[in-house]
Amino acid sequence: MLSLRDLNRATLARQHLLSRHQGNAADVVHRLAGLQAQEPRPPYLGVWTRLEGFERDDLHAALHARTLVRATLWRATLHLVTAADFAAFRPEVAPVLAAAARRFDGVDFDAVVAAADRLLAAGPMTFNELRPRLLAEFPGAYDRALGYAVRMLMPLIMEPTEDRWSFPREAAFGLPGIEPAPAGTPVLIERYLAAFGPATPADVQTWSGLNGLRKVMEGMELDRVTDFAGRELFDLPGAPRPGGDVPAPVRFLPDFDTLILGHADRTRVLADEHKSRVATKNLRVRAVYLVDGFAAGTWQIKRSGKKARLLVSPFGPAGLEPLEEEGLRLLAFAEPDAATRSLELADQV
Repeated sequence: MLSLRDLNRATLARQHLLSRHQGNAADVVHRLAGLQAQEPRPPYLGVWTRLEGFERDDLHAALHARTLVRATLWRATLHLVTAADFAAFRPEVAPVLAAAARRFDGVDFDAVVAAADRLLAAGPMTFNELRPRLLAEFPGAYDRALGYAVRMLMPLIMEPTEDRWSFPREAAFGLPGIEPAPAGTPVLIERYLAAFGPATPADVQTWSGLNGLRKVMEGMELDRVTDFAGRELFDLPGAPRPGGDVPAPVRFLPDFDTLILGHADRTRVLADEHKSRVATKNLRVRAVYLVDGFAAGTWQIKRSGKKARLLVSPFGPAGLEPLEEEGLRLLAFAEPDAATRSLELADQV
């Protein structure tokens, strides 16, 4: 039987949050089967908190070399993934993405995709550039529906630039030039468990957007363990389960971090009473920091001139001293040109 702390430590070990990975940025992205990437900066911070000696230019170079790509994938949201994983798993989630697109009525999806393919063959475009061109070919259509259909039905990737975090606020999308190489659902499940396990079928479904995975998992050669709530969880044979007494260092996770979004039941990292302070009504998932392996508060960076401040909002009574060393290291990475850096309680500012 796995206690809550056992489950927490098993997942943190696979997320490289007990000790940082020794390797490169692409290694970390591969091991996590992708990082949530609705915004340009969070994936950089997500890699930084998991990789020893990480430099911004490492990830920037991998994006420009297309070893890594930013594209729509899990749960119909933008993710940073390896090019190989995009080729392997984009076909697996294609039915889910297609179902999302088809919630709009009166759209000739095949014709829209054919038109977008022709338009994008001339070069990448932002959706603000693409939508008017599509509307010219489909007069009277809802332009947002046309754009959404293209995003869901076509395996597009975002084009990196020389911006600080590799993408502008409004990035262009282009044809991937990556041949699909479907890996199959069992491989998808194995990769999930390697990064997030032990887990229930509902956990895998929440992360991937796929349904009907219990039958597949029951047919695989997986370990079965019971957790503190009496649930049956599946796991890879030989996967790390270091035990709940293993120390867990302070770690800062960015907005939309994959760990916070990777399970149907988030209590292995985030207590139920704190969920409303992390996941907002407008679908934002705030940055959190971990103390002893569990989410202990939220954080944000505020920049004013040459001064950078890391503002923390603890969930309960807490001092700043345990957070200071790691927090200032985070600020030095995120705001390298700041003249002064400080860690402060948000409610004191």
